[in-house]
Amino acid sequence: MTLAEKAYDALRHDIIRGAFAPESPLRLADLSERYGMGFSPLREALNRLQAERLVTAESLRGFRVAPLSLDELHDAIALRIQIESEALRSAIRLGDDAWAAGIVSALYALTLQAGRTGAQADIWALEARHHAFHRALLVACNSPWTLEFFERLYAATERYRIPVLLAATRPAGRDVQAEHKALAEATLDRDAGKAVVVLREHYLRTAEDIERAIPAQDGDALPAKAAV
Repeated sequence: MTLAEKAYDALRHDIIRGAFAPESPLRLADLSERYGMGFSPLREALNRLQAERLVTAESLRGFRVAPLSLDELHDAIALRIQIESEALRSAIRLGDDAWAAGIVSALYALTLQAGRTGAQADIWALEARHHAFHRALLVACNSPWTLEFFERLYAATERYRIPVLLAATRPAGRDVQAEHKALAEATLDRDAGKAVVVLREHYLRTAEDIERAIPAQDGDALPAKAAV
């Protein structure tokens, strides 16, 4: 892994987990001290994150963490539903036994981690397995572009989900793992119509949970999370 790749991974991780407040400046000198890297790999990482809409850049003002808003959240989730619904239909049509086994394995790993408590309740292990499960559903769609868009949109919505998870907020009256199981079962049954409906409802419930957990301020702006 190159220094630029290490810088990208570290910055991306910190932005998504809310270590930097939305719209806060990302000064190269500060980042160099934080990560122990030179300006060149950090600048390359920031340009890459800008392309992913996690960072913004303005002439003479440098880089900043991209803002958060409910409008952006709903836009990203709507687009995820649209793209992933088509990808899921294609994966159901094209997927083989190895693809199906991958879904079963990813669901088992996710359910296992979700049920852990205490020292084993690692939020980052849970998030990694959550990502792996949703990707496993789509990986047989036979479209690298679609999977790239999945990754970008997943990261966009992850910025909203992670602070809620870190705050240990639990949606009342919702069994998220049961939703994952229902989604996997409909997919493995090759019932594309049902799978797409379950996927859509799953994402819309997540949007509702986030909106309740992070109340809007001034219309559509979300409150900034203090840097840690």
